[in-house]
Amino acid sequence: MGAEKHPEVQLYEKIITHNDFDGMVSASLCAWALKIERVLFTGPLAITRSQITITEKDVVCDLPYPLQCGLWFDHHEGNLQELEYRRIDAKAIPGRFDLKPSCSRVVYEYFSDRTELPSRFLKAVEEADIIDSFSYISIEEWRRETPGKVIDLTLKIRFPSPKDQASYMRNLVQQIRERSLEEVSRLGFVQQRLKQYREEEGEMLRIIRDSSYFLEQDKQRELVVIDLTPHRRRPHLIKNLAFLIYPEALGVVEVYNLMDQGVKTNHLGFSMSLSINGNRPNQAKNIGEIMRSLNIGDGHPGAAAGTVRCSSKQEMLKKKEEVLGQIFKLWASP
Repeated sequence: MGAEKHPEVQLYEKIITHNDFDGMVSASLCAWALKIERVLFTGPLAITRSQITITEKDVVCDLPYPLQCGLWFDHHEGNLQELEYRRIDAKAIPGRFDLKPSCSRVVYEYFSDRTELPSRFLKAVEEADIIDSFSYISIEEWRRETPGKVIDLTLKIRFPSPKDQASYMRNLVQQIRERSLEEVSRLGFVQQRLKQYREEEGEMLRIIRDSSYFLEQDKQRELVVIDLTPHRRRPHLIKNLAFLIYPEALGVVEVYNLMDQGVKTNHLGFSMSLSINGNRPNQAKNIGEIMRSLNIGDGHPGAAAGTVRCSSKQEMLKKKEEVLGQIFKLWASP
């Protein structure tokens, strides 16, 4: 049905998408509507550094705009600002940009205008909206396992290799393309990784307890800092689990060393999220804007990340304190 009504079918060779739940749902929609089999997963840095060859036969989802592609779908405010800086009109790019809670929503609305989508996709998009924007009403709602959250949790534990991760995610894209999220969440290979996640969550919470603190200037204890720089390699954890330990906190910032081919470097990564309380409309925090103001990264109002280059361990320790202080200053400003 999609092929009959959709003029763009067969024009594209592969989908290049963000390696998270929203990226997977976006890719599943594109794969169904455009009958594409090949899917490649990556992160924003690989696009901004032009580490992947992208042509006009590729569909790009939930990532910064590359120099060329066939269709581009995105919802990140910082990526729009980057286009404006480069004097590129987002409306002139084939595909769609819109400030929606998820990229999946942007993709869904684009194809809904052109063809009739199976009803199962709407449920997947509704879950992606909430998961990607972390817009839960309560900790209880966040912890309640829905089909989308089950699948998302299986992405949050370490894979044996990048090849294994890509294979697992590619399989999920194909499954979400053809089945409801509920059916996919019950599949044996998904349940196996869910069991593994449950076994590892306790260790993640222990590491967060041992590595977290509040800055001295943070008198109200609003922003939890998880400092992973003392570790030889970055421990695998979900920073939002900090809100189970500090339920009153409004946000969390994780700081860690970037790795290069398995070796710890002096470069720093900063990853931030708002808590459920911090995500409420009256809080008016925009951590994507914090990253953009410091010119170190980008993200949504409720989740963002950035990197800082350092030439030595001494500079790394100095920059870590400086940037955390700058983040909190912007956080605390009206």
